Amino acid sequence: MAISILHRVTGDGLALVGLGVLLWWLGALAAGAGAYEDFVAVATSPIGWVVLVGLSWAFFSHMMSGIRHFVLDIGAGYELTVNKTWSILAPVFGILLTIAFWAIILIK
Repeated sequence: MAISILHRVTGDGLALVGLGVLLWWLGALAAGAGAYEDFVAVATSPIGWVVLVGLSWAFFSHMMSGIRHFVLDIGAGYELTVNKTWSILAPVFGILLTIAFWAIILIK
């Protein structure tokens, strides 16, 4: 039950916060160098890092939970032990993918 709620929360977060950040980024690109510099300054501030890492965590957690739901939709994984295992592993994989994503970005 908790993983289903987490799936909905991460989806809503991506839709609301992610769309806002995306539109701000696109608007800053269209508005010129000054507006883009302002966007980069906010995005690289501590609060900006929290938002960007949070969005990437929400994306990966939502994706892993979505894969879990897809497997359930095709009729597999309903055994109690399998279902419980995947409900634990989905957010763990989301965290691991987020760490790997930011490691790749920051190590470049």
